[in-house]
Amino acid sequence: MFKVNDYVIYGSTGVCKITDIGRDKYSSDETEYYILHPVHNNNMTIKTPVNNPSVLMRPILTKDEVLSLITSMPEKETFLIDNNRERSITFKAALKTHQDEELIRIIKTLYLEKQAKSVVNKKLTKTDEDIMNTAEKQLYEEFAIALNISPDEVLPYILEHISYHEE
Repeated sequence: MFKVNDYVIYGSTGVCKITDIGRDKYSSDETEYYILHPVHNNNMTIKTPVNNPSVLMRPILTKDEVLSLITSMPEKETFLIDNNRERSITFKAALKTHQDEELIRIIKTLYLEKQAKSVVNKKLTKTDEDIMNTAEKQLYEEFAIALNISPDEVLPYILEHISYHEE
């Protein structure tokens, strides 16, 4: 069970902070609820049952886990799928897992493709661009909390950390 002030990944919402745990005062129901506030959306409050099996809710990674993932990024496999439709389906399924290793694979695959296409003055498809943005948002928000930096600082941090370890 999570505690008040814990940070969690809550489904596709992303990083949320648990601000309270309690029962609904307007209901006779004895169910306990987490009150969540998405870290990067101050206008939203989420109330979810403590034992809700239908929504993925997991603790965010620790700083050491994030650093380990960053160090392993150069060795991560990319997706090798030429068919745009198949690739889109695979990427969307990987996004739904909310697993950082899958997000890294998506970002790495699309980043390398974007670089290759830019050499011949082409761009990623709109679908690929949207998927890459979604994967980056999910990953950078979690890394930002674990590393105690802003989401905008995550990519420079990763690039600096990777180049440091390659030297």
